[in-house]
Order: sequence, then C-alpha cells, then structure tokens
Amino acid sequence: MQILDGKKAAQSIKDSLKLEAAQLSAQGKKVPHLVAILVGNNGASETYVSAKVKACAEVGFKSTLIRFDDSVAAFKLTEQIAEMNADPDVDGILVQQPLPGHISDEDVINAVDPNKDVDGFHTQNIGRMVQGLPAFIPATPYGIMLLLEYYKIETRGRHAVVLGRSNIVGRPISILLSRNADPGNCTVTICHSHTKNIKEICRQADILIAALGKPGFVKEDMVKEGSVIIDVGITRVSDKSRKSGYRLSGDVDFEKVAPKCSFITPVPGGVGPMTIAALLKNTFRSCAMKNYE
Repeated sequence: MQILDGKKAAQSIKDSLKLEAAQLSAQGKKVPHLVAILVGNNGASETYVSAKVKACAEVGFKSTLIRFDDSVAAFKLTEQIAEMNADPDVDGILVQQPLPGHISDEDVINAVDPNKDVDGFHTQNIGRMVQGLPAFIPATPYGIMLLLEYYKIETRGRHAVVLGRSNIVGRPISILLSRNADPGNCTVTICHSHTKNIKEICRQADILIAALGKPGFVKEDMVKEGSVIIDVGITRVSDKSRKSGYRLSGDVDFEKVAPKCSFITPVPGGVGPMTIAALLKNTFRSCAMKNYE
C-alpha cells in the first residue's frame, strides 16, 4: 500500500508555478492575480480561503480577498463580480461556497466571466469540459487527475466507481475519467443515494472515488484487493481525545481499508492540497492567455 501524498504532489506543482511566475515578472509581464470573494464568516470557508491566499503568496501570485456580510444583497455581490470581470489585472475570480440561503449559487457562478472562472463551475466551462474542449476544469476533479498523473496511476481500461453525483466533484470527475486521455479511458459507474447493491458495485472498482460527505462510509468489505482509493470527503467528527475536540474524517474508513489498497489518499493531506494546486494552475493559465494575446 502506498500513500497518495497530496502535499508532495501539490508542492511539485507549486514549485513549477513559482518558477514560471518569477519568469513572467522578470520579463516585465503581469503575474497571475486571483480574487477571492468571501460572504459571511463560516469557519470552514475562512480556512479554505486563507489557504488559497497563502498558496498565492507562496508561488508569487497576487491575491485580493473581498469580504461581505452574510446579509449582503445578491445584486451587491454580482455588482462586485462585474467589476472584477472588467478589471484587466484580475485573472481569476472565485466566490467561496456555500453562500447564504437568499443568494442563488447558480446566479453567482454564472455571473463570473467564464475566462476568469478558475473554480471551473460556470456552465460554459462545464459544457466545454464535457465536449473535450479547452476549459477551466473544476478544481477538485482537476486536482484528482493531477494526483493520478503525478503518481503514474494506470487508468486506461480500468473500472472507476464514483460515489456521489455533485456538480462540484462527482459528475465532473466521472467525465474526466472517461475521456480519451491520460489519465482517463476508464469505464465509469456513478453511485448515489438511490443506487442498489452499492457494496457489490464498489467491490468491482479498480479505482474508487469517494465524494459523499459521509464519514467512514466506505468499509473494508466494499473494496477489492489492490484497488486505488481517492477519498474526497472531509468532515469534522467529535473526538474528545483531541485538544480541539474533533478530528477530520474522510468518507473512507482509512485504518481498515488502507491495507487492502495499492494506493490511497489520506485525510487530510490528500485531495485538499491538490484542489488548491489545481486552482493555481487554472489562474496561471488565465494569466498566460492574456500575456500572449
């Protein structure tokens, strides 16, 4: 069993991006600029956004954090997005999810210029991805593909089972794994809350992507020997033995499942760092397109 170390793979990507950003700066060209918009003070969102801002600083990107109270009117938020769309210095715009209930996620996502949609959620980018055209790919699925590539995991002809059908992870990763590319060329099955015989289907998987948000859902009797396990889930679980009072748990029962795998991602330190690395790659690509126009 080998750990798919997302921190190590992400650092490799960041090292490369840092060098490329330094080269742009030395040539007098603009360096990538990411704008993050945070609505409210959700603790998890604060953590995620601060990690993205920190990552930008690590690789020499410019970043701007714009905050709104959770009572902000939807039109105020879209006005701010329109301003960032029009700013030629801004290469990437991300609006941290989740948003307050009175604001439509879909309206906000589609208010972002598709050419600055480095989260890859805009319907135009999703459509282009489905068609195999150049697009900004959603950061978590893109990060998973980059992780498979880094560790040279064989995917061609393999059966990939995806647990979860969200627009953020499940659906996009199923499309990416089935593409005629490397990594890719998998036969893909998507499972969800209405799937029958889910245990039997999971046991057929050469590659299992768990993206349910249900801590410890995947047990040892659900995976076959030698499979590759990608655990996307990350949930705070009460743990009185910890000083913080909680621990982070993935969707996979790591301790019992790991011995059966050829490769497995840890939680934390697996998919999370790769999501940020993928976001940085998307931001750099957006900037590069402007530099070469």
